[in-house]
Amino acid sequence: MSEYAIDPALQAGNHKLLAGYRATHFQWQVQDGVATITLNRPERKNPLTFDSYAELRDLFHQLKWAQDVKAVVLVGAGGNFCSGGDVHEIIGPLVALKAPELLMFTRMTGELVKTMRACPQPIIAAIDGVCAGAGAIMAMASDMRLGTARSKTAFLFNRVGLAGCDMGACAMLPRIIGQGRASELLYTGRSLGGEEGERWGFFNRLSEPESVLAEAQKLAADLAAGPSFANGITKTMLHQEWAMTIEQAIEAEAQAQALCMLTGDFSRAYHAFVAKQKPVFEGN
Repeated sequence: MSEYAIDPALQAGNHKLLAGYRATHFQWQVQDGVATITLNRPERKNPLTFDSYAELRDLFHQLKWAQDVKAVVLVGAGGNFCSGGDVHEIIGPLVALKAPELLMFTRMTGELVKTMRACPQPIIAAIDGVCAGAGAIMAMASDMRLGTARSKTAFLFNRVGLAGCDMGACAMLPRIIGQGRASELLYTGRSLGGEEGERWGFFNRLSEPESVLAEAQKLAADLAAGPSFANGITKTMLHQEWAMTIEQAIEAEAQAQALCMLTGDFSRAYHAFVAKQKPVFEGN
């Protein structure tokens, strides 16, 4: 018997199950490894509140250890994605706060983006209709975005007297659509239409409004059926390599790939490939 006691949680890899999670401020569903988060205030175009911000932040943080969730789809109910922070429940109260409390709020909203980027699961945003303010930020923080021709994405901070440097927008948006295009959206607050968004690279592709969720879930299911550990490493490296030189990135990827070669996914993929090869008979 070992003289050292091992924490059962550590021995299990700190894994937890989230399929049974009961969301309070949005809808949560898990099927075949794909979690769907539905922002569900359609009468107001699905705005965020202090509580929904905090619950989303905490849920994405927990996804680090969720062994039953391999990919995440983020969608809004009722034909719109998200109209941003609720004018009455967030914007109004913020006007009355002092600097320390305002900084607590802006740091909290930034933590949502941090946890979205830090969770290993690929996040696919299914975007129809209005996608504005914090909603546009959540779309930006997702790994992939499926839109519709009628989607309207706007980083509205300039329109309410604030800087466009909100929740990581000045760092992330230029990497998605380029510096000049990001500058235009963040300085003007104008809406980016669906077709223009696809041309600019904000959307991976466009779908019909009635099928955008299903297509996002199908893409998520394909990813969930793949090598989940390796997908998590890919997401980590895509994020971390922003701050690396090419030489540092090549070394980091060498270490990451060697680690992936120790997984069962790599071994299974090799043996599946070998099994599919037709035998070659000499003389035939």
